[in-house]
Order: sequence, then structure tokens, then C-alpha cells
Amino acid sequence: MAEPSCQISPVASESEKRLDSWKEIAAYLNRDVTTVQRWEKREGMPVHRHVHDKRSSVYAITHELDAWIQSRRSRVDESEPETELPSATPDYTEATNRRGAYLRFALAAFLGFDLAVVAWLVFQHRATTSVVTPIHSLAVLPLRNLSGDATQEYLADGITEALIGRLANIHDLRVISHTSVMHLKDAQLSIPQIAKTLGVDAIVEGSVMTQGDHIRVTAQLIRGATDQHFWSETYDRGISDVLSLESELAQSIADKVEVTVTGEEHQRLSSARPVAPEVYESYLKGGFALGQGNRAGDEQSIHYFEDAIRRDETFAPAYVGLARAYTNLGTVFSGVPPEATRPKVISFARKALTIDPNLSEAHVALAFVLQEEWHWTEAEAEYKRALELNPNDAQAYSWFSLWQVCQGQTDKAVASIEHARALDPVGVSGGSVAWILFQSHRYEDAIRESSSALAIQPNSAITLTGLGFALIADNKSADAIPVLEKAVSLSHDSPAATGVLIRAYAHAGRRDDAVRLLAELNNRRKTGYVPSGAFVNAYLGLDDKEQAFYWLEQAYKEQSNILQFLNSHPYFDPIREDRRFADLVRRVDLKETSITTSGFTR
Repeated sequence: MAEPSCQISPVASESEKRLDSWKEIAAYLNRDVTTVQRWEKREGMPVHRHVHDKRSSVYAITHELDAWIQSRRSRVDESEPETELPSATPDYTEATNRRGAYLRFALAAFLGFDLAVVAWLVFQHRATTSVVTPIHSLAVLPLRNLSGDATQEYLADGITEALIGRLANIHDLRVISHTSVMHLKDAQLSIPQIAKTLGVDAIVEGSVMTQGDHIRVTAQLIRGATDQHFWSETYDRGISDVLSLESELAQSIADKVEVTVTGEEHQRLSSARPVAPEVYESYLKGGFALGQGNRAGDEQSIHYFEDAIRRDETFAPAYVGLARAYTNLGTVFSGVPPEATRPKVISFARKALTIDPNLSEAHVALAFVLQEEWHWTEAEAEYKRALELNPNDAQAYSWFSLWQVCQGQTDKAVASIEHARALDPVGVSGGSVAWILFQSHRYEDAIRESSSALAIQPNSAITLTGLGFALIADNKSADAIPVLEKAVSLSHDSPAATGVLIRAYAHAGRRDDAVRLLAELNNRRKTGYVPSGAFVNAYLGLDDKEQAFYWLEQAYKEQSNILQFLNSHPYFDPIREDRRFADLVRRVDLKETSITTSGFTR
């Protein structure tokens, strides 16, 4: 018994008629079959194929053809004057007949030319068009949600991210990260403008439409510089086969851009298994919530990821989602103690890798938490494995740069964070670059990067705090005060930002304000968690070394984030000669290093 077809078959309205063969499509467009087949192949005209994928078994929707005609008319007119596009509603008019007679006359006249001249023209044409610029980089633009339901946006975004993730596994192809392309979701830019902005050779654009348990994904490849559409395809599947759909789509794109794909990369591209619709739906909703970039979104995502695991405990990506969510909740700005998040990150990342050892995101999440707990060798191995699996993972490069700067490898750290920014110009902001530069004692460069980032996102509390760090180190504490006061306000009195503000007050001669704010910070410990690092920064700013070392010891017990940077952090410079500091470096399992960059040596 033949399998039922999985294509979507919406009921056609007066304005949305379905054409069920090349002949019907050609008649609708008032062209011959050869012409419309060429338009479909060369110009991306929307023609769909049934699941069994026979060449003759095609169909088209009239309103999609009409929209394509209107959007592509000028380009096709310029490139093929002999086959100019018909009107959106073709009509066998007398004008069409006269145009046909004229074209026949012109063709007859053309055939009268000397054959040698024709041959020469053909040779010249081939000579000028045979050189095709190879594609070494691409960006997958956010797939459009054509379901007519805004609540389905998570599905289009999720498939976009999954497609990027698969293509990013290819070493010979630079793929722009999901964070950066999502920034262009509603941008009113042409394809050449987008390609130039992202610095890529090609663009993938497309759409997602669902109906019941069926999904249709349409995608096309476009050359960035010329806006030339050179491949288009439509995939109709049941929602349970969405992972195989993503796999097929990624393989098709890799084939069309003609990059070298190794055997291992091909295996990862093609890997897929059936997934229950409700499992994948919960997983995609979790990813959508996680992408909101705030604590509420992180907490909401946990609910969705846990629901996916309850339904299918072997679905590894959901464990990665949980690891990412708890990583976000473990930052110094979240107000959650490390012991509440790190064990969960380790557990979920390892569970994901037990199911699928090739999940690069799981290796990255595990590397980051191992670094936080000072397991430096294991963290390095996890970062390197992640980058072997996914050479386009901007987050892996970004977090690995932190590992490198902690080891005193500041030049390598700067190179890594710059490479991360090239892969993800939006997600890896100037603030991230600035932190590495600050740890490298390149204060002016750090200030410049932070200021540039704030010109785009003036209300980023993290970037404002980073700018405050660098301004104080560059002996500009008075300038740092309004910056840090704004950071404290925007972050809802974050202890991390408050600790740095106390230092700014002290260095700017406002000791009374520093002492007052420190007393408030101490009072907050009675009702909630305050990172030890906040007190380390505050007491070092007040030049109270005894209290600073007391809080460094508390930070050691807490495994505070600040202790990763014992070798590099500029604020520790005044106490480096103290034997207690050397002992702390030893216990954190860091070797004392010398930073040699931009004229600074220790």
C-alpha cells in the first residue's frame, strides 16, 4: 500500500488557484513549458513538487506566481527581453499576438546573420559568463512565517537556527550566526545590501508554512553581489519528519554552493531521526524563549525544555537547551548563586553528550562551567572539540578567548574574540571585545570598543559596567561614575555593578559615597545572595587589603567568577606581590604568567 502524500493542500479560493501540471502553469503565464521550466530553475519561480518528487508531478499556487512576477519583473525583463514576464493575470489579447508575430519576425531576421558571427557571439557570451565567483560564506536569513498565525513564529525561527547549525559544521564554509541574522529579521534591505553588511558571498532566504501536522519549507539561494537566484526548492513533510527536512535542506545547500564536505561533516549533515511533533514544538518554544535575552525568558525556556524531555527523554537538543538556560542564570548579574546553576549545567551537558557526542553546543556549555570551576585542561579540551565539530561557533570562540586570557595568552585571546565577532557581529558585541582588551591592560582600546557598542545599545548594563571597569583602570574614575550609576539603575541594583561603582567613588575622592554604598551592599546580604566578587572590587577600591583578602577567601569557597582572572585582572595588580595572593593563584590551579601585549609586561 502506497504511503499517503504529506503535501499541504489548502482549499483554493478564487484568488488562490492550484495549477497541477507544467502545462497548466505555462498556460496561466501565457508561455510555453520550456520557458516556465527555465524560469523555475534559473529565476526561483515558486513551483512545488509532491513528496514522491517526480519531475512531472508539480503544482503551483496562482497567488504565489503573481507575487513572484511582481517582485522579479524588472530583473527578468533586463536579463531575458525575448521572454518578458506576463502580467499577473495573463490574458490572450491581440497585443500579445502582435508581440508574438514581431518576435517571430525578429527571430527570422536574426537567423539570417552569418553563422560565423553567431558563433563568435556565443563564444563571447560563454567566455564572459563561465567565470562564477565561488561561494565561501553565506547567511541564512530568518525564514518567513507564512502560516498567518503570529504564534507560529517560534517554528520559523527554530528551523532557521537549526539550518544554520547544520551548515556551520562545514569547515570550508563561513556561516553567519543565528544571533546576527535575527537582527535583520525586519530590515528593509536588498539582498546585496545584506550580503555587504554581513560580508558574505550568498544568502539563503525562504519561508515556513504549517497546516495541521504538515509543514512546507521553501528556500532559495541567492548570490549576494548580483541578487542572482540560482537554486530554489520546496519541501513538504509531516511535522514528525522536520529533522530530516532540515537535513535534506542543509545537504542541498552544501551541494549547490559546491564546498568541500568531509565524510564526518556529511554524516553530521545527514543525521536525523523522527521526532514527535509535540516534542519538537516544546523544544522550539524553549529556544524562542531563550532568545529573548532576559531572565524571564531563561526561566520560561526551562519549562519548555523540561516538557520536551518528559515527552522524549532521548531528545538530546533539549538537554543542551537546559544547559544554556542555567548558564545564563549563573551570571553575576542574575543574582543566582553558582551552586544553584553549575551542577545542573554539567549534568545536562553531559547527558546530551551521552546521547549525541557530536553536539558542539553541549561541549561549549560544559567547557564554560569547567573553566568556572578551574578545571582548565578539561575546559580547553572541550572548547577544542566544539570547534572541531563546529568551526563557525561564535560562542565557542568568544568563551575560549576568556580561557586564553585567563592563561595569559592575551594576543590569542584578542584574535579569538575578533574571529567570534566576524562570525556573529551582533551577538559578539564590542562589550565582549572590550572585556578581553581590558584584561589585556589595553584600556584605551577597551574604552573605544565599549563606547562603540553603547552607541548601538545605550542601555546595556553589562556593556556600561565594562566601560566603567576600563575608565577606572585608565585613571578616569570621575568619568566612570555616571556610567556605572546608569548600569546600577538599569540592572536593578546589580551587586556586580555596585561593587565597581564603589571603587569609582573611592578613586574619584568620594570616599563617603563609597562607604555608604558599601554599607548598603552589606545589608543586602541579610536578605539575598551577593557575589563575593562585588566585595573584592569594593575593598580593593577602598585600598583595604585585609578586607579584600578576606573576601577573596570567600570568593574561593564560592568558586566566584572573578577568580578566573587572577592572572590578568588589572585590579589585582597592587596585591600581586603578597604571598597570600600567590597562594590563591596556586589553589585556583593557575600558573603565574606574564602578559606581554601593547607594552604591558608583568
